Amino acid sequence: MTSLELAKKTAAILDNKKADQINVIKIEDISSLADYFVIASGGSSTHVRSLADELEEKLKAEGVTPARIEGYRSNSWILLDYSSVVVHVFTQEARDFYDLDRLWADGEKISYES
Repeated sequence: MTSLELAKKTAAILDNKKADQINVIKIEDISSLADYFVIASGGSSTHVRSLADELEEKLKAEGVTPARIEGYRSNSWILLDYSSVVVHVFTQEARDFYDLDRLWADGEKISYES
């Protein structure tokens, strides 16, 4: 699976689980951190954990596992690092505070819907 396919699949899984404001941002030309960021919001800390759990479970079923997961105890921001794709799942308050969408505005927004 290519980085782009993984980013789109990730966004679709989050969308199916009712994540809000899903953005796929291509950053490979401006950063060595990853090829894509996927940023999404959940309605509560429980929803954020549920989104992260669903994503990890669905991708694991396809043989894709994260290199690491950070923030699971924070209740406001969970990061799943799939090397070429880094997924950020926030509560709305944390997303507004950290404002990664603005920080990575130089990246190219990619549509994940076919």
